[in-house]
Amino acid sequence: MRSGLRGLGKSLKAEFGPDPIVGYIFLTHFHWDHIQGIPFFPPLYKQGNAFFFHSVSLKAEELQGAVEGQMVSPYFPVNMSIMGAIRNFYDIGTERVDINGAVLSSTQLHHPQGCVAYRVEADGGSLVYATDHEHGSAVHDENVRRIASGADVFIYDAQYTPEEYERVKKGWGHSTWVEGVKIAREAGVGKLVLFHHDPDRNDRMLDKIVREARKEFPNTVAASEGLALDIPPRARRQPSRPRSKRSPPRQRKRSVR
Repeated sequence: MRSGLRGLGKSLKAEFGPDPIVGYIFLTHFHWDHIQGIPFFPPLYKQGNAFFFHSVSLKAEELQGAVEGQMVSPYFPVNMSIMGAIRNFYDIGTERVDINGAVLSSTQLHHPQGCVAYRVEADGGSLVYATDHEHGSAVHDENVRRIASGADVFIYDAQYTPEEYERVKKGWGHSTWVEGVKIAREAGVGKLVLFHHDPDRNDRMLDKIVREARKEFPNTVAASEGLALDIPPRARRQPSRPRSKRSPPRQRKRSVR
């Protein structure tokens, strides 16, 4: 839900044209760098669209407050009441969720104020998004390995080099590319995507990190703007849960029009 959300919104508008857009949004946590793109997502302003916001850690009304709070005065010129799309807010706990055949599961990460990783399984493939996470907590490190096990794509928090982390960044809630490589090997993932780059990192620095990481895990790439990944279906697919057109009814829900 960062600044790239604006580009995604424009792309969806071009793809759908006048047709309504229905989207499912799963938030990992509520630090500014992970929610600041929401007010700049054009489809939220169009009547007829509908978006389902989900959170593991907050109740539905708290989730709504966290999402809408960044647009209250004096932080933003208008509030969310100007948005024409229907907005639904759910707290889902740690239960698996089936969205039209795509099954999502989650686990807790080690990060200030909390964070979750998500695993998405659909059409025989799987992707794990695990950021923000600071290694070093045995329980949370095991959570990461468990949810990443056998994933086709593993996106991991690699903000720091090992030297940066040991010198000044312990306790900041982020990890290293070395830890990402270690987890990728142990969990048997298909592709490692290094993510959450330090803002001071330039392309030359990232290329060097990727070269080092590939010595230990060859199928490693660095996340970049516009990166698209193909996830080939597995030969043997896992049995799927019954399809549903919306989140399970037992979830706590709060709707806004």
